[in-house]
Amino acid sequence: MVVHGDTVRQENGTGATSSSRLRRKPKSFLKLILFGFALVGLPLIIALINSAFSIDRLADQSRRAVYQAAQIAHGSRVLADEIAAMERAVRQTHILGDTSLLENYFRAHKKFESTATSLFELSLHTEQKQLLEQMQLLEESIFGNVSAMKQSPEALRDLVGKFVPLRDSARTFSAVGYALIEREVGEMQDMAGDARFTVGWQLLALIPFAILLAFIFSLRIAHPIRQIDEAIRTMGEGALFKAIRVDGPQDLRYLGERLDWLRRRLLKLEEQKTRFLQHVSHELKTPLTAMREGADLLAEGVAGELTEEQQRIATILYNNSIQLQRRIEDLLSYSALQTEKAALVKRPANLAKILDAVLQDQNLIIMSKGLKIDVSCPELMVDCDKQKIKVIVDNLLSNAVKFSPAGGCIKIWASEVDEMVRFDILDAGAGVDEVDREKVFEPFYQGRQVLDSHIKGTGLGLSIAREYALAHGGTIELVQQATNGAHFRLTLPIRDMEGTL
Repeated sequence: MVVHGDTVRQENGTGATSSSRLRRKPKSFLKLILFGFALVGLPLIIALINSAFSIDRLADQSRRAVYQAAQIAHGSRVLADEIAAMERAVRQTHILGDTSLLENYFRAHKKFESTATSLFELSLHTEQKQLLEQMQLLEESIFGNVSAMKQSPEALRDLVGKFVPLRDSARTFSAVGYALIEREVGEMQDMAGDARFTVGWQLLALIPFAILLAFIFSLRIAHPIRQIDEAIRTMGEGALFKAIRVDGPQDLRYLGERLDWLRRRLLKLEEQKTRFLQHVSHELKTPLTAMREGADLLAEGVAGELTEEQQRIATILYNNSIQLQRRIEDLLSYSALQTEKAALVKRPANLAKILDAVLQDQNLIIMSKGLKIDVSCPELMVDCDKQKIKVIVDNLLSNAVKFSPAGGCIKIWASEVDEMVRFDILDAGAGVDEVDREKVFEPFYQGRQVLDSHIKGTGLGLSIAREYALAHGGTIELVQQATNGAHFRLTLPIRDMEGTL
């Protein structure tokens, strides 16, 4: 593990410039999120602003309409009151013969003129203007006559009748004003309805659009996160040959580059581990062969007759050297699998004969433990690498023998199901602990089950068996068992599909 410093610098040498460039000009994930929120909220903000302007225009028009209606209503009442005051002053002057009473008429006349002038300054409709001009003409005619006859009260009697059309014009002006106010109110209601319809239409159109934008940006934001999650999961599963690439903002792309750098480092470490296993295994194999042969010669008495105790020690040395040799061979097989050197040579083979050969190889230990083997395996021909399948069956049977108690029964049966061979083996042991079920096929993993044997395995048997099964296009699985015992199932295709293509 001392390779960190130089190796990291060497691997990062080509990417140092790009890394510094990414750090200098980051397009961050946070900016992407903020931009997405801004873009999603923009249509709704535009709709709110448009609605606010529509409401403001409607309120302004309503305010002007209400003000003008109030002014016209007030002016109409003032005109009517002043016409009544002028008529009353003329009548009183005629009846009482007192010309000083005409002062009330002239005051009312001035107020009438100022009120009419104020009304002309408003935005009156054409009909209102015509009525107001007509009232002014009638009032000016009466005013001229009153001014000419103010010294002879008796002559004012004929002028009293001229106030009738003036009063009628004032009432008509007031009625027209109220009618126009009602029409203005109706128009404002129509405008309010139009504004409400426009706002509703905008909301119906913009809310789905905003939801669509939110969905698009959610996908855009979630895509690099999913890529990172998939990359981490892939590395966790040990698939280190697939390059890691993350799309999206530059900070996430930089994170993807660092993950890919980590993948390459793990791949190099895996290769170093495999080479180490290969070298150590080969280095151990040569002296171990000499030890095994020497122990064999001692046990056979070639170097001289041995006592019973010496014979027992030599036998123990010989048996343990054989066990150690098998462990080293497991390591070599696993190393070959990891470096893809285990090529398959497929030929038609009889599964029953392979099983018989494995049972013969393990007959001594089976007999020593007093195990009963219940076999039901028909003559099934399989396109396979006979040696590799024998290793699989040997590993499965070795596990069953190892974990079965003395005098137990191991059940083995095979069948053909949908162009596949199914090979099952069930031991008589305590079964696989729930904690170990997910890890039982991992290399070098030792379960929690404690064995009485003084020789401990490497934890590679099931790993090698699974790799060989996968290479044949099959599988090995641990079947859930209701009773005691571990139930392993090997499934293999009967025909070599790759060879028939």
